[in-house]
Order: sequence, then structure tokens, then C-alpha cells
Amino acid sequence: MTDLELIVDAAQEAGALALKLQTAGLHIEKKSDGTPVTDADIAVDTLLKDRLGAARPDYGWLSEETADNTARLAKRRLFIVDPIDGTRAYMRGKPWWAVCIAVVQDGRPIAGVVHAAALDECFEAMLGGGATLNGQPIQASGTTVLNGCRMLGDDKMFAHPAWREPWPPMTIETRNAIAYRMALVGSGAFDAAVALSAKSEWDIAAASLIATEAGAMVSDHKGEPFAFNTPKARARSLICAAPGVYPLILARTSPIDLPN
Repeated sequence: MTDLELIVDAAQEAGALALKLQTAGLHIEKKSDGTPVTDADIAVDTLLKDRLGAARPDYGWLSEETADNTARLAKRRLFIVDPIDGTRAYMRGKPWWAVCIAVVQDGRPIAGVVHAAALDECFEAMLGGGATLNGQPIQASGTTVLNGCRMLGDDKMFAHPAWREPWPPMTIETRNAIAYRMALVGSGAFDAAVALSAKSEWDIAAASLIATEAGAMVSDHKGEPFAFNTPKARARSLICAAPGVYPLILARTSPIDLPN
């Protein structure tokens, strides 16, 4: 079984477990940073760690719901996992959450899956092999102008008066899961996703491969590419866009200074 086959099967099993636990009723707590975590987040994390660890015992592990172990930094290959990306949507019964798994080698994703179980949408990609949604090839949009584009992000951010040049009229929507937003850009359903706040590697590792294999461009707000399996396991921002609008977005975001 290839790495991609392994993580797709595991993601689908994890998604089914999350749906089952959601139906049964969730126990919700808050983490030290104030963000919510459910018993399903932990159960899915345990399932994936056991399943993937048994299949690839020599791989490292980085997950939102597992205490970080710096031993991963010495691993050439590792799994980067978000058991339930979009926990708030999941808690509220909204469908915009996903199980996200990437296999990263030498700092670069080589296989990735974003499984939106409530929507029955499974995005997957392998490095150099293109990206698919439910087995069908996907491609980023051919949009070349910001005016009227379909944007995923915070409408208040785009309307903020501090921008040097106001953004043109756009259709702006949001989805709770960052990875799902990126997958939607890869599929051409949206033209871009912009977030000027720090994102964890487990939010973006799998989806960055899916989006780029579908022809989208992915970087931070200054155009710097992402590296994975870093000590902080964080990126300072996210731009994921169709190639025609990517440079137009960077022209607006790159002058902004954000902490690393």
C-alpha cells in the first residue's frame, strides 16, 4: 500500500468515526490557549496515530492533538495531522470540517488528503501526480482579475481602512477549516484564500500539496514558500490562489509586516 492509499483509507475511517461520535453527542473542553477540543478530536487523533504508526513505525508524527516531540525533527519522513480541522464547525453541526493528513519528506509534502466527511468530499494528491476530488482531477481557476473573484477570508479584513489600495468588489465567503478552504481553491470552486494570521503546519501541510498539484500557488503573504517539520511548526500567514490572481494579491499583502 502506498503512502497516499494508506492516508486516504485512514482519513475515511477517521471521518466515519467523527460522524458517529458527533451523532452520539460531544464532550467539549478548552485547551490552554482557549480553543475548544472535543472527545472526538482526541479519539480521531488516537485512531490515526495507532493506524498510521503501525503501518509506518519509522515515520515521525506531528499532530494538533498530540504533545509535540522534538524527535520528529530528526525524521526524514513524518505524518502531519489535523484530526478535525474546523472543530468549531464540527461542534455546531456545520459541514465545513475535515480530517487532514500529509506525509512530509525533507520538509516537503509528498502525499496529502483532506477529507470533508460530512460533505462526502475527499481531496487527495501525490507529489507530481496531480490532485483529485472523489477520484476526479481538479484544477485551479483561470481567473486573472480580483474584481468579482471568489475569495475565502474575513470580509472585515478586506474592508479594513489600513489597506494602501482598497480591495475591489469580490464575493467573500468563509469556511471554518483552513485546509478545506485551500482545497476549494485547488478545485476551482473559489479563486483564492487569504489569512493574515499564523497557521499551524497541520492546518496547511496536506492542503498545500493538493492546491499546488491542482495548479494553485501557495505561500505566506510575502510570497515565501512553506517549509514543514520546523521547530515552531507554524507559518505566519497564508495565501492560496489561482495563478492569475496570486501576484495581484501579493502586491497588496507583501508590504505588510507580520511576526515570524
